[in-house]
Amino acid sequence: MKNIISTLVIGCAVLLSCQPSSETIGTECSFPLPEVKFTRSLNKGDQHSVVENNRLTIRSDAKTDYFNDPDGTQYGNAPMLLTEVDNTRPFTFTAKLTPQLKVTYDAGALYVFSSNNLWQKFAFEKDEQGRTRIVTVRTNGTSDDNNHEVIQQESVYLRISSDTKTIGFYFSLDGTIWNLARLYKNEYPAKIGVGVSAQSPLGEGNVTYFDECSLTDKSIKDFRSGV
Repeated sequence: MKNIISTLVIGCAVLLSCQPSSETIGTECSFPLPEVKFTRSLNKGDQHSVVENNRLTIRSDAKTDYFNDPDGTQYGNAPMLLTEVDNTRPFTFTAKLTPQLKVTYDAGALYVFSSNNLWQKFAFEKDEQGRTRIVTVRTNGTSDDNNHEVIQQESVYLRISSDTKTIGFYFSLDGTIWNLARLYKNEYPAKIGVGVSAQSPLGEGNVTYFDECSLTDKSIKDFRSGV
């Protein structure tokens, strides 16, 4: 009987050790750029992405999005590439986005991602009136939705920065002068992912180009001006 019990205990231990860690985000991949390497994939983001001449391209399928509607409906199928970040240390993540915005809610976006119920989207998106603008979506269980400035050019720079206590979202037309979009308390766990995505909730797919991607282990100095 002791041998049977021991065998069962060992078997259970082996099964438990084979379960995926709750802290693991997505699946492993490798998309290296000069100043950041994306190592995690969600929703087959690796199969929808390619790197050529230091430019990352992500192609979304039709009817893809990330949004936890207040009515309880969840949309979580947009392809995404992430890099793991030690959130107990400062970081700044920056990229230039050029999305092909064909129909309403097509977008390219940056993310702070912990789980399907805890994440933040920072997007360059086509709105209901056909304008292209900065949009932020903060999700803690359910998502809010905030439309910001209209951008009258095809590309925009987005930046996410944390000093471990505060997270700031910023956008720029030229990569030099930055504008504050959102500022909030960093209540994320010690290990998170930051990364990139494309979406097309109502359309037949979207292509977004990401240039000048960088990730540093320092925060910005001024959380109001973004530099």
